[in-house]
Amino acid sequence: MPVDDGTLPEPIGARTASGSVASAISRAIVQLIRDYTGRGPNTVRTTIRNNVVLVILEDALTKGERSLVTAGRVKTVIDLRHEFQMAMKEDAIARVSALTGRTVIAMMSTNHVSPDLGAEIFVLDGPVGDGSV
Repeated sequence: MPVDDGTLPEPIGARTASGSVASAISRAIVQLIRDYTGRGPNTVRTTIRNNVVLVILEDALTKGERSLVTAGRVKTVIDLRHEFQMAMKEDAIARVSALTGRTVIAMMSTNHVSPDLGAEIFVLDGPVGDGSV
């Protein structure tokens, strides 16, 4: 995973050297979560359909969060994850906008602890590219 130097990724028209826009979005979101929580998910899948970008994250909870879940503090973990998502929202929107070449008109986030899953959903102002994504 490349180190985040604070610059935004190239827009869709300039395709990244490593492949598709969906892959670039996956990498950007993983790096953002790492920056904010100290640990990124082990698995990430990004799907783009028309004007919706869905990022599914697996195995993203930190060791401390997993300990809280074991202790029955699921609501605390969900609340904490929500706080992280709100803190990183502007950065996530900026990165997805830059990569898709579209304006993000809404972002929604949610988490589930058993199994350890998260979802980042971005609604764009129009469809992405020419349908080849």
